Amino acid sequence: MREWIEKATRFFKEVRAELAKVIWPPRKGVIGSTAVVIVSVFIVSFFLGLVDVILQRIMSAILR
Repeated sequence: MREWIEKATRFFKEVRAELAKVIWPPRKGVIGSTAVVIVSVFIVSFFLGLVDVILQRIMSAILR
């Protein structure tokens, strides 16, 4: 049990040391990137929805 506690303690110390090395992006950059992702998701979902409707109508016309 003692060995497990020592390993866990060493692991969390290493995690803390690695997190100290991370360069976190500024808030403005995160907001900008998030906006780009959200807009991209809407554009792609609109395109795929349009393609789905078109293919559905083509299939309906073929199967009639």
